[in-house]
Formats: sequence, C-alpha cells, structure tokens
Amino acid sequence: MTQHTQRQADLNSLKIDPLLRDAGGGHASRWIIIVVLLILVSAGGLLWLTKRDRVMEVALVQVRKTEAASRDTAVLSASGYVEARRQATVSSKITGQVVELFVEEGMEVVEGQVLARLDDSEARAQAENARVQIEVARASIPELTIRVEDAERTYKRMATLFENAAISEEERDQAKTRMESLQAQLGIAQSQLTLAESAHAVALRHLDNYTIRAPFPGIAISKDAQVGEMISPVSAGGGYTRTGISTIVDMASLEVEVDVNESFIARVSIGQKVLAVLDAYPDWHIPATVRTVIPAADRQKATVKVRIAFDALDPRILPDMGVKVNFLGDSAQTAPADSETQSPPSLIVDSKAISRATDQPHVWLCRRDSTLEQRSVKLGRSFQRSVEILEGLNAGDWVVADASQPLKPDQIIRAIR
Repeated sequence: MTQHTQRQADLNSLKIDPLLRDAGGGHASRWIIIVVLLILVSAGGLLWLTKRDRVMEVALVQVRKTEAASRDTAVLSASGYVEARRQATVSSKITGQVVELFVEEGMEVVEGQVLARLDDSEARAQAENARVQIEVARASIPELTIRVEDAERTYKRMATLFENAAISEEERDQAKTRMESLQAQLGIAQSQLTLAESAHAVALRHLDNYTIRAPFPGIAISKDAQVGEMISPVSAGGGYTRTGISTIVDMASLEVEVDVNESFIARVSIGQKVLAVLDAYPDWHIPATVRTVIPAADRQKATVKVRIAFDALDPRILPDMGVKVNFLGDSAQTAPADSETQSPPSLIVDSKAISRATDQPHVWLCRRDSTLEQRSVKLGRSFQRSVEILEGLNAGDWVVADASQPLKPDQIIRAIR
C-alpha cells in the first residue's frame, strides 16, 4: 500500500498546474492573432499596390488661340527667319595688334562709338615726323619773304636809276634776276609747307585707322577678337589673325525673309498684310507687311525670296529667329480691326492630343490636382500639325500631348510641360 501511494504521488508530480497551462495558452493565442493580422495587412497592402493606378510621367501641351484672320483669310503660308537689312562685322582698314577692347556681346552702341584700338606707336611716330616737317617748312618762309621784299625794293631803285641813265642795263637785269630767284624760292617754300601739311593730314588719317568705331547704331551680337590678337582686313591664312572685332546689328532694320514656292508667288504682292508668328512665341501674332519681292528665282529650290517688314518692332524679336507667316487675302486687309462682325479667335491644339478611338473625339484634360479627365470635344478644320477646337476646351487648358497612351479617368500623372 505504501508503494502504491508513492507511485501515485510520483505520477501526480508530473502533471501541469491548470493555472499555468491557462496562462501559457493565452499568451500563445495572442501571438497567433498578431501574426494573422500582420499577414492580412501585408496581403491587403500587396493587393492595393497591384491594383492601384501607377503614377505616369506625361507630356502636356496647351490649348492656344489663333487669330481668325490667319484662319479664314490666309491665302498662303510660309516659313523663314528674322534677318537684319543692316548688319556688319566691324574690322580695321590696316593690320595691327589689339591693345584695347571696349565691346561686349549684347552691348548697345551708337554711331562712331570706339569699339577697339590697335597698337599705333609706329603711326604716331610718323604723324609726329610729319608735324615736324611742317614746322621746318614754315620756319623758312619768313626769311625768304624778307629777302624777296628787299630784292623788290632794290629792283625798283635800279629800274629808276636805269631810266635816268645812272646805271647800265646789266646792273638792272641783275637786280631783277635776284628778285625773281628769291620769289621762286619763296614759292617753293610755300609749296613745301603745303606738301608737309598734306603729309601730316595723311599721317593723322592713317593714325585714325588704328581706332575702330561703330559704323551705325545697333547691338553687338558677337565679340570676335581679344586683346593681344592680330586684326587684318583680309585673312592671313593662319589661325592667329582675326578679320573682325565685333558684329553689329541694326535692330531697327529687322525683317522677315521667307522662300515662297514659285507656283504660289502670284498670291504675294508688295504692301500685302501678313501675320507673323515666331517659333519662340507661338501665341503671339505680329502684324507685318510685304516690303519687297526679290525679282529672281532660285532654280534649284524653285522658290522666290520675299522680304516682310514688321509693322512695329519689339525687343522680343531677335535676329535668326524662326518665324512662320500667313499672307492675308483682300478681305483681311480691308476689314476694320474693331468690326463687330469679325469672328473671334479660335482654339487649336496639336493633332496628336486628339483621340479618335471612339465615335466621339476626346482629349485627356489635366486637372489642377494632376488627375486626368476624359473630355469630349467638337473639332473644326484640320491644319498641318494642329486641329481646331470648336467646343469642349478653353484657351490655356493643358491636355496630354499623345492621346494614344494607355490612360484612365482620374489617373494621377506627373506633368511634363
């Protein structure tokens, strides 16, 4: 009995206390719940990442206005560049080394303004030598003048004495010869003075050639030389001799030069009104007028050059800018600018921004919060690279430049403008 009791006690010692079992089980349950929640959250996040719309970088273009005159009454369009009728690369008449330079790109200059000076030490020495020659020639004249006056008085006395038979004819002739000789010497001295003064003027003129001045008012658009370089009016055949100091452009002489196909040149006439649009400012329509049609054709390109003058210049117009022009018909030239019947400016947008995947053309409009809206539009006439918008958009709206991309309404984008 005692052994049975002992065995039962040993078995009871191996049992787990119910209180301890409950405490450990509750702790494990909490960990299981936490792990399950983490798995659910991760799965939900992964599902959200896979289903949400990805942010795309999209190029945008702006809806812009175009003048009604250019749309309705243009008889011809052409492209060209802004050029200046008066433009010069300023150089020197002589070869010399630059010692002073006073011009920079973008500087406004006036006629006669000094742009640079060359080394004129030798020319100054020549001018000083010519000045000394003048002084020498001038110094001999007073003495010869006195001698001539004395010889003239002597001759008069000899002539009187000869008439009174007091002296011989030979003595009178000697006095006359001496007077005429001195008069000739005085004439030579005066001629030498004139020659010296002329030589001095030439030396000063040559000295002035070492100072380079602006030939007309304008803007310096280039700086072609530096102090220490050689300047020559002709190329010296090497890389160390410049042929110019700076290029000056008369901004008041800017105009447009375009090439018009000779098949359409009959539509262009002198005095015809034109609307010019700079490539740099596509929304700015500049009134202009045909100034001249060059009376010669290019047989290789089959074109004729036409020069167009701006009605009013603007600082934004710069040389060599690309420009497109619309030659207007008679109705545009005769219609008053403030006419109530004149059609308002229309809207245009790039052709690629229009999607025709459905029956109703639409664009992808970018809202202020960078989300997309599918906007139906009513189209007008088609141009070379753009389409007229009659309804659905306003001037200044931004739309996706390429409507063929896979896009969705309310999609978030990163705009590239």
